[in-house]
Amino acid sequence: MTQKRVFDIEEVRRDFPILTRKIHGKPLVYFDTASSAQRPLAVIEATDNFYREHNANVHRGVHTLSQEATDLYEGGRHKLARFINASSWREVVFTRGTTEAINLVANSFLRPMLQPGDEILVTQMEHHANIVPWQMLLEETGACLKVVPINQRGELEMDALESMLSERVKLLGVVHVSNALGTVNPVQEICRLAKRFEIPVLVDGSQAMPHLAVDVQALGCDFYCMSGHKMYGPTGIGALWAREATLDAMPPWQGGGDMIRKVTFEKTTWNDVPAKFEAGTPNIAGGVGLAAAIDYLSSFDMAEISAHDHRVLNYATECMTGIEGLQIIGTAHDKAGAISFTLGDIHPHDLGTIIDHHGIALRTGHHCAMPVMQFFNVPATARVSFGMYNTESEVDVLIDALHQSREMF
Repeated sequence: MTQKRVFDIEEVRRDFPILTRKIHGKPLVYFDTASSAQRPLAVIEATDNFYREHNANVHRGVHTLSQEATDLYEGGRHKLARFINASSWREVVFTRGTTEAINLVANSFLRPMLQPGDEILVTQMEHHANIVPWQMLLEETGACLKVVPINQRGELEMDALESMLSERVKLLGVVHVSNALGTVNPVQEICRLAKRFEIPVLVDGSQAMPHLAVDVQALGCDFYCMSGHKMYGPTGIGALWAREATLDAMPPWQGGGDMIRKVTFEKTTWNDVPAKFEAGTPNIAGGVGLAAAIDYLSSFDMAEISAHDHRVLNYATECMTGIEGLQIIGTAHDKAGAISFTLGDIHPHDLGTIIDHHGIALRTGHHCAMPVMQFFNVPATARVSFGMYNTESEVDVLIDALHQSREMF
């Protein structure tokens, strides 16, 4: 087994070139990892090296460059399968990200089976990507969408969820870690409850991947969706995990090159999984960069990364709680990676603009989770979200900026 690196925050920070930047003359403090993480040098170099040394299309060529490109690209699939403890690399379908993975399940798995009166179950804290694809199925199938409520802490009402499970529910969609609230949902327990009625469970894992050790077999879910750019990899690459037997039984969603075995004008036969779901030339450089991101994360013990994340999160929570007029939106007992908040009567967009002049990048708005904003009766929030490169001293910079912002208004 390869020796793991000791998690040294100063060494980690040196791995991320962008952290040397200055914004408005101030050192960059990047608190927007939930939107898109920064990339370590290893990912940048892997992508650059692919274009410099190995650039060619995959799967189709017998020449050296094509074989090299294929090995690098497919190597990313094998590494991701091991990283999430999939049973086989065939269970990993590359997509553009979590959104496309959910849409694939909606159109290939769920659409063919839905009947009038069937139910799709989601939670009140879902990202739009785990709401809209299901809504798009409702009008044409006669199915309906049911919503599991949350409480004022931003936690799922587990009793309500259990009471809503029945044979009518054809799929349950749940986020592993809420992008808007930071809530970590008890996915393993949710899957256990759903299995009583043989309800397939889809998990939006985009925010969990950079913070938690994810074991899809231990979770017991049926689909797990993820995005490379949330886990320190490139944009435009992600994956859907599902059991091989499930994928085998699903029809392809998109048609074109690479997802076929034989084409005539009379009939087309499909390729094996996962190629059956990967029509067209893929994001090859993205797959190579994702492989490098997985190598980078795997060089550490994920438990150490998670512990560091929690230290920064807890320190920020404690400091922000002491600011007069600041209200944290989402105070779940189990959180990861993010704090959403309001500050007095300051509109979050105004606050974000002021904070930017302190060199701090944070997110403002509804965070693609409008139902969450509606539940808490706020038009928007400011959100700080943390990565493995953030420090308590950066939190101190934020706290000082928030105090100054409050005084300005």
